[in-house]
Amino acid sequence: MPTLADVVALLHDWYPPRTADSWDAVGLVAGDPAAEASRVMFAVDPTVEVAREAVEWGADLLVVHHPLFLTPVSSVAATTPKGRTLHTLTAGGCALLTAHTNADQAASGVSESLALALGLTDLAPIRPTPAQPLDKIVVFAPESAADAVRTALTDAGAGRLGDYDSCTYSMAGQGRFRPLDGASPAIGRVGELEVVDEARIEAVVPRGRRTAVVRALLDAHPYEEPAFDVLPLADPGVSATGTGRIGTVEETTLAAFAARVASSLPPTAHGVRVAGDPQRPVRRVAVCGGAGDFLLDELAHSDVDVYVTSDLRHHRAGEFLEHGGPALVDVAHWSAEWTWLPVVEARLRAATGDRVETRVSTRCTDPWTFRP
Repeated sequence: MPTLADVVALLHDWYPPRTADSWDAVGLVAGDPAAEASRVMFAVDPTVEVAREAVEWGADLLVVHHPLFLTPVSSVAATTPKGRTLHTLTAGGCALLTAHTNADQAASGVSESLALALGLTDLAPIRPTPAQPLDKIVVFAPESAADAVRTALTDAGAGRLGDYDSCTYSMAGQGRFRPLDGASPAIGRVGELEVVDEARIEAVVPRGRRTAVVRALLDAHPYEEPAFDVLPLADPGVSATGTGRIGTVEETTLAAFAARVASSLPPTAHGVRVAGDPQRPVRRVAVCGGAGDFLLDELAHSDVDVYVTSDLRHHRAGEFLEHGGPALVDVAHWSAEWTWLPVVEARLRAATGDRVETRVSTRCTDPWTFRP
């Protein structure tokens, strides 16, 4: 039976906490990593009602999108709302994990799930995640030592490309050098020109591993003064992760597309609000799960026909439309982010088989409860 640590490791692999915004609070909030985790429930908000639902169902872990403790607190006593939630979970033997902004940008994350729920295809991030800074290390080694140098480089963290490791490139050539007085050459004699069959070895290095890789190279290389280069690589600007998503739909009207949005999301009192000409043609669609008005400036002069997000403010929306931006579709924050829950649930079930039972809470925790 998997442990809590096993399940957390999967979730952190898919939605790495290091990718969360600096102000965020994500990861395991409560629970013993060594405890059994055979039942996992997913929800958007860690409310006390959701906590009770998890405990009554017998969940070992509750995974939520919104943090319980986004801001510091001085007490977690059951006399406070947050304390009651935590007390309910811990008393019922249920751990708590938050995946917030780290889940927003990821593949199979919140914005991607929203886009897929609305039928978008050909997805790309609105704001791609910058690629990890990379260097290329190039070193020249005698053929007899080339394998040892390659191994040292890759063991130190070089040569990792996506789902591949030990990636290097080699080319045969000749190295020429003359050891001078005071040298202790591994090959050749002082004062004599030496020609050695060498391999040029290249590998990509995460910039954070640069020092460790160079140190490993120097330790493994037989030469007293090995020749090597470290070259910074440009960011290619291509990423499958990032903020929001842009995609396409079969051409329709704004009115018809808004009706699709309303039928695709869980119903709320908030409903769906639309700003724009109902007959406006819609082909290119941008979405952002959660509050997305921070992307309005980027979308104002894009080829997007409509932008779907939540929590749009009056003045920002009005000014955006005055400048001829895309139409706007404002949906309930909870319903937009709820679309991620079945996706991450299915992902966990696929990874764990029948060893973990899962459940998605359908309890609406949107704060708006009715319209008069």
